[in-house]
Amino acid sequence: MNVIVIEDETLVAKELVKKLGDVAPDIRIHAILPSIKTATTWLRDNAEPDLIFMDIQLSDGVSFELFQTFSLQCPVIFTTAFNEYAIQAFKSNGVDYLLKPVNKDELKNAVDKSRRMIQSHASLPLNVAALLEALSPGSMKQVVQKEKFIVNFRNTLLPVKTSDIAYFVRDQLIYLCTFDNQRHILDYATLEEIEELLNTTKFYRANRQYIVNEDAIKSVHAHPTGKLELKLGNKHGLSIDISRDKAPSFKKWLDR
Repeated sequence: MNVIVIEDETLVAKELVKKLGDVAPDIRIHAILPSIKTATTWLRDNAEPDLIFMDIQLSDGVSFELFQTFSLQCPVIFTTAFNEYAIQAFKSNGVDYLLKPVNKDELKNAVDKSRRMIQSHASLPLNVAALLEALSPGSMKQVVQKEKFIVNFRNTLLPVKTSDIAYFVRDQLIYLCTFDNQRHILDYATLEEIEELLNTTKFYRANRQYIVNEDAIKSVHAHPTGKLELKLGNKHGLSIDISRDKAPSFKKWLDR
């Protein structure tokens, strides 16, 4: 199967290619393209591949723009840092997506789905333009978002504005911590439940333990290993690690 990868983060692209080699050894990577410009040139000069992996947000724009130039018939798998809640529509529309960092089992499932599409000669849906419009970055930023959380404080239910929350943390129970360093237990079982309620332009899932508000981030320290360390400001004095695999998507989220 002939594949191209459209991804502007070199380390992310190399890791994806490595994982593809593990889950689908027959795949041939014809090109790794870091921008809309290079992807446009490649698609004009070469036969359409069997499968395309596309990052959504590239250095020179949004990869959806390629659909305005080319009538692609091959399956497309989007790789993205946007949370799953915002892009469920991909599941039933002849395309697929993977959240970064890419999980190997999910990658294998997406490739297998693409193989079935190729074997059945299926193509992208005719309403792809409407789908992409609904899922454009501008639209995704409008999705949700819970304006406040109710907490129990001294047997009194109090509303805490989401904008006043510096971070959420899983420490056996789920807690929120406000900018003035008030910590409250939340009646949620997992951080995943919290994540689905938040505006992903303001809050970032840093790791398995923390979701952080961008306004709480004082500085970001890059380690030689490739991981990042977030320093929170105000009264928190907290350091939060972001893994080497997730660092590129965090940088893109922060520098949007």
